[in-house]
Amino acid sequence: MTYCVGMRLDQGLVFLSDSRTNAGVDQIGTFRKLNVFENPGDRVMVMMTAGNLSISQSVRELVGEFVGVAGYTIWTAPNMYEATRVLGEAVRYVHEREAKALADFGIDFNQAIIFGGQIGAERCRLFQIYSAGNFIESHAENTYFQIGESKYGKPILDRVITRATTLDEAAKCALISMDSTLRSNISVGLPLDMLVYETGSLAVTRFVTIDERNQYFQMLRTTWSEQLKGIFEGIEAPAWQSMPGNQHEPVRMPLPLTVTPNAPPAPLQSVAQQFANHQQ
Repeated sequence: MTYCVGMRLDQGLVFLSDSRTNAGVDQIGTFRKLNVFENPGDRVMVMMTAGNLSISQSVRELVGEFVGVAGYTIWTAPNMYEATRVLGEAVRYVHEREAKALADFGIDFNQAIIFGGQIGAERCRLFQIYSAGNFIESHAENTYFQIGESKYGKPILDRVITRATTLDEAAKCALISMDSTLRSNISVGLPLDMLVYETGSLAVTRFVTIDERNQYFQMLRTTWSEQLKGIFEGIEAPAWQSMPGNQHEPVRMPLPLTVTPNAPPAPLQSVAQQFANHQQ
């Protein structure tokens, strides 16, 4: 599996992907999932893929020279929307060529793509492309896309990321999102590829591959864990029965007639009361 996240911000774009693929606990490999299409001064486009690896590689190898129905390639498309259409058509072409053969072996045509960048003077744009080649675009209400094992890293993104978030803060948040996923899902793994693109640069200027030796990522993982624990320990324990008039009781199943009642249920206590009793 994989985890990729792409963000569209006022200052530019942030892309982060892991590099693990697996077909079982003993079939784990490392394959790069972030690919850059760059013509400095004209366009920079980034594609991240999740799903069936053979499909991802087929799309990647095809799209560089694929000509869409409008006559454009991703190198000649006048804007990011047309470039995304070309990529979507390339996905459909691979589907037409390979989906039936895959289905004959019980394999779904499974593909998800995050595609974003800037062409000329147009603003930065970010898209998510599905297995059918259709796509959606990121707007102000939805500043990021995730593909792959997205659920573990989503909460931090929802709490932090807005259009106004700086590129450095967004990169830090993306790495924390990835760390949460790495800790909770074995199908996501190092090394990571991160690309940060500043609006108007029309060239790749900030890119890093992060492995277990990267000091910043290790510091971030340790600091995040320690501060989370500190915040958690500083929050008061729940006191469920402390509110006046609270008469809530659990649903108790009746004893069968063959069982003699032993004692009436004990009165409910709050967690704080239980802790105080234990201390005594």
